[in-house]
Amino acid sequence: MKTYPQNVLRRTELENPSRRNLQRLFLLRSVMTTFLLAVTLTLFYLHIPLPKLPISFAVGGMLILNFLTLLRLKKYSNVSDKELLLQLLGDLGALTVLFYFTGGYSNPLVWMYLLPLTVAAVAIKREYAWLLTAIAVACYSLLVFYYVPLSHLHMHYLAEKSLDIHLVGMWLGFVVSAGIIAFFVTRIGQSLRDYDRVMASIREQSLESERVLSLGTLAASAAHELGTPLSTMAVISKELALDLTKRPEQLQQLEIIRTQIARCKEILSSITRNAGQNRADAGQGLLLREFLQEVIQRWRDTRPATELVVTLCNSASNPLIFSDRTLTQAIQNLLDNAADASPERVLLNADWDENLLQLRIRDFGKGISDEVKKQLGKPFFTSKDEQGMGLGVYLTQITLARFGGDLSLSNHIEGGVLTLVKLPLDNLRIDKPKLN
Repeated sequence: MKTYPQNVLRRTELENPSRRNLQRLFLLRSVMTTFLLAVTLTLFYLHIPLPKLPISFAVGGMLILNFLTLLRLKKYSNVSDKELLLQLLGDLGALTVLFYFTGGYSNPLVWMYLLPLTVAAVAIKREYAWLLTAIAVACYSLLVFYYVPLSHLHMHYLAEKSLDIHLVGMWLGFVVSAGIIAFFVTRIGQSLRDYDRVMASIREQSLESERVLSLGTLAASAAHELGTPLSTMAVISKELALDLTKRPEQLQQLEIIRTQIARCKEILSSITRNAGQNRADAGQGLLLREFLQEVIQRWRDTRPATELVVTLCNSASNPLIFSDRTLTQAIQNLLDNAADASPERVLLNADWDENLLQLRIRDFGKGISDEVKKQLGKPFFTSKDEQGMGLGVYLTQITLARFGGDLSLSNHIEGGVLTLVKLPLDNLRIDKPKLN
């Protein structure tokens, strides 16, 4: 089951939507200028007389605007709707100049007015989109009455070559429009799907935070209510120890009970401890090997009846890490689950390098079914009949996710369950590695 740090999201997911729209406008303008350049060069190659200076001015202006847009995109910052509106107005202005000197409304490329409007419809707010539409309609309407007609020499050449430039332009317009619509609409649809996915992830994280908050409130209430009965049991067990001084076998069993009571009191005390205290006491960190040995010993003290076979790697790396109490509890939760399924023996293998710690915990129980595997990690789901609360794996996942860790459970080929923990050490390390 894959988990991710809650404070890490990809940059593209958090990128400002207006900036992504500016990227789309940059691509669209690149297509427009490339198409216009291709058509213009083709007409010049055919020796069709066209006004070179106005065409160069219009196409060159769009190229300069696109270059400025590229420089703008290199700066990771928000892009306002007004900036997008001004860029689209620049495109309309360049197209109007081009069409004015190349036949006005009879120019077969006049359909290109629709391209900036398409971007405006999806990229900027409604008021600006309608303003741009009104300006485009006004420009098109003026071109019906005011334009520079194509020269007679141009028309005579076309008649000789039996070439209907208007039909060719309409065909090119359809081809380019179809390609642009297919490209941009699919990109916009993908952006909407990405947005929905990010929002769903945020909602899930919000629900997760509410669950954790509820559990924290419940834990604080339980700590307050359980303090008194635990103190009473501690006093009674101490008195019983005095009565059983001559019965060593019963005294040994009573000592186990007293150890468990002490552990319960320690757990309740840790609940009321400041959550940031461990981070504040950075100087009290532990070497990774010592941290693991301490976790193992604490667990052995509470589960003396279960044999824990431990294998620690002989890595030369032994980084200094924060001694995080919640991480200790998370590993103990996994060991408890393994011991519940396999009370006689549990295997623990720890392997690490400079960057990653991997823990493999294997029990010798019955394994887990596909249905149980799907439900594991959900709060209050347990596969232990009525003996479990269904919070061990859930809380462990939350703890590991805080440090960028990953938890997976699978059936071992020789029986039992294999629990795999992958924990990056960057978020725990105190002695950061030196870069050469």
